[in-house]
Amino acid sequence: MVLIARTGVSREEWSSRFGEWYRRMLTEADIMDYRYPVKGCGVWRPYGFKLRKLILDIMRELLDSTGHEEVLFPTLIPEDMLAKEAEHIRGFEEECFWVTHGGSKPLGVKLALRPTSETAFGPMFKLWIRSHADLPMKLYQVVNIFRYETKATRPLIRMREVLTFKEAHTCHATAEDAEKNVREAVEIYKRFFDELCVPYLISRRPEWDKFAGAVYSIAFDMICPDGRVMQIGTVHNLGQNFAKAFEITYEKPDGTHEFVWQTCYGISGRVVAAVMAAHGDDHGLVLPPRIAPIQVVVVPIPYKGLEETVRSASEKAFELLKGAGLRAVLDDRPDMTPGEKFYYWERRGVPIRVEIGPRDVEKKQATVVRRDTLERTEVPLEQLVGSVRELMAKLTEDLRERAWAWMRERVRPVRTTKEARSILEKQGGVVELPWCGDNDCGLEMEAQVDARVLGTPEDVEPEPAGPCPICGREAKTVLRLARTY
Repeated sequence: MVLIARTGVSREEWSSRFGEWYRRMLTEADIMDYRYPVKGCGVWRPYGFKLRKLILDIMRELLDSTGHEEVLFPTLIPEDMLAKEAEHIRGFEEECFWVTHGGSKPLGVKLALRPTSETAFGPMFKLWIRSHADLPMKLYQVVNIFRYETKATRPLIRMREVLTFKEAHTCHATAEDAEKNVREAVEIYKRFFDELCVPYLISRRPEWDKFAGAVYSIAFDMICPDGRVMQIGTVHNLGQNFAKAFEITYEKPDGTHEFVWQTCYGISGRVVAAVMAAHGDDHGLVLPPRIAPIQVVVVPIPYKGLEETVRSASEKAFELLKGAGLRAVLDDRPDMTPGEKFYYWERRGVPIRVEIGPRDVEKKQATVVRRDTLERTEVPLEQLVGSVRELMAKLTEDLRERAWAWMRERVRPVRTTKEARSILEKQGGVVELPWCGDNDCGLEMEAQVDARVLGTPEDVEPEPAGPCPICGREAKTVLRLARTY
C-alpha cells in the first residue's frame, strides 16, 4: 500500500487524500461514472464492468461448485409481503423506496424496490418446498437493490442503487444443517476474498446490530488506507424466523411437518472498491491478474528508422500471449508516446507490461515490467509466455502477502476505552477491547470510544488483554471497534 506518503499528515487529511485518490481512480481507470443525475446512483464504465464480471465469475464458480443454483427474482416486493417478518420490516422501513402509482392511478398495495430479498424468496419457497427430498434448497441471484441512504453517498461504498448485489438464500431440514451451511458460506467468502488478495477480519456482529430478522450475523471487514473499516460481506443464520412468517414447511420422513431453517449471505459492488483500496498506489490501480480485464499490455518502443521492425516484433509478442489464452492488448497508438502509454495502463492496474524496442529486437527478447513494483526483467521471446505466467503468479502472491501484513499491523489490542479512542482518532484501523459479554457494556464501549462495534472475532481465538474496561469483570472475549464507512 503506497498511496501517498503519510508522514506528518493528520488522519483527517489522510482520509481526504484517499478519498480524492479513490474518486479520481474511478474516473481515470474507467471504472464508474458517478455523475448520473440521481443522487447515490452511478454507471459502470466498460473497463469497470469487465472487472466486475471477472470478480463475479469467481463467486459464481464457488457457489455453483457447492450446490447453489442461480435464479432471478422481480425487483418489486409488495408491502404486505415485506411486512410479514416484523423485525425485518422495522430494520428496513426507513430505507425503502416505494412505488405508489401505476401511471396516475394509485396502487392498492404499495410496492417496494427490493432492499434485500428474504421476503421475496419467502412466498416462493413456500410453493417450491414440499418434502425433505426438496432440501437443502440453495439459491442465489446477482441483482440491483435499492436503499434510501440518508448519509453521504459514495460510489460503490454507500449507494442508493447498489448496482451489484449477490445474495444467496438457502433452506434446510434442521438447525444443524443450517449451521453447517453458515460455515460453508464463510469458507466460500474466505476463498473468494483470497482470490482477490483482499485481507479481511471475520466478526460476529453484536446482538444490537445484527441483520434484521436474523438469529445472528457474521461480517467480513477490511481496513482501508484512510484507517476506516468497510464491511465487504455478510453471512446470516435466519433460524426459523422467516419460515414461520411465510409458513415455509416440509414433510418429514415420518409424515409430520416442520418449518425449514434458513440462511442468507451477500456481497455487493463494495468488493470492487475493496480491490482498489487494498492494492492501489500513487500510480493508480493494481489488479491481481485473475480479475484484471487486461492482463498484459505490449508497448512498442519505436526508434527512427526501425519503426516497422519494432512493430513486427511487438505484434509477434502480442500473438504469442494472446494465443496462450492471456488477456493481452497491443498498444500501437501512433499519437501517444511510450511514456504516455505507460501512465495510461498503470492507471488501469494492468499487471504486466511488455516493452519491445530496437535493443530487444536485436537480442530477441522483451522487457517485462510488473505493475506492483515496476521491476523490469529481460526475457527471451521464446520464453515470454512462461515468464509472464510465472510473474503473474508471483505478483498475485506478493499482493496477498503485502495486503495481509499491512492489515495485521493495524489491528491493535488495547486495555482502555481512552486508549482505543486515541488510536482510532490518530491512526484508524481496528482496536480490540476486553469484553465481559454484557450488551450494556458493549454499547457503553461504543459510546466512549466514539466508534462502531464490528463484533467478536470469528477468525481467531481472542486473548483479552485484561478485564472489561466498563464493569471491571473478567473478560470472556474481545470486542472489535473501528471508525467505519
